Amino acid sequence: MQVRPMVATDRAGWDPLWQGYLTFYKASVNDATTEQTFGRLTGGAEPMGAFLAIDENGQAVGVVHWIMHRSCWTQGDYCYLQDLFVVPELRNKGIGRLLIDAVYEKSRALGASRVWWLTHETNTDAMKLYDKVADRSGFLQYRKIL
Repeated sequence: MQVRPMVATDRAGWDPLWQGYLTFYKASVNDATTEQTFGRLTGGAEPMGAFLAIDENGQAVGVVHWIMHRSCWTQGDYCYLQDLFVVPELRNKGIGRLLIDAVYEKSRALGASRVWWLTHETNTDAMKLYDKVADRSGFLQYRKIL
């Protein structure tokens, strides 16, 4: 399994993973936002990017997005690990951990102080991995959609 940064020519491999992630969370994103998101992730102008897990056949089988942002609590930026997804038939084979490790490595290289992410409270399968590779903060998310 190879994990590498996603580039602009990876759109065909990214799309099914992105749609799979949205389906898993019973969410939808319009085409214009999907287009903008892919451009932001691969354009190099934004403090964000993505990694793809590529199998031995050259197929993209996992994805993770990351976003760097400032914090009032540390001098180093934080990295928000967003949208981790592995195709269902290949889960529990270490691909998620490889993708998280890639974000950790990138974050260290960028001088980040912390990597953090959210998951839904019902995503107990993913939490089994998360509990091995990170610490639960104990914080709850509140939000207001605008």
